[in-house]
Amino acid sequence: MTDTTFDSLGYFEKLKAAGFSETQARVQVEAMQGIVRTYDEDSRRELATKLDLKEIELRLLKWQLGIGLALAAIMAKGFGWLGF
Repeated sequence: MTDTTFDSLGYFEKLKAAGFSETQARVQVEAMQGIVRTYDEDSRRELATKLDLKEIELRLLKWQLGIGLALAAIMAKGFGWLGF
């Protein structure tokens, strides 16, 4: 997974060119870095990993097998295939 890139030096230089003082620009860059970092962490928490997908796939497979066996048992009983 790639990190979101943030050109902090470029942002700093643009703020300085727009008339911000060095202190104001530095504070703004630090605040923006915090926002980008928080966004990355939140986004990663919401994404499914390969392990998450494999666990879901295994659960679905178990359900499918269980339903298949239940249907086979119901059909065997209904059609009298096993004599019970």
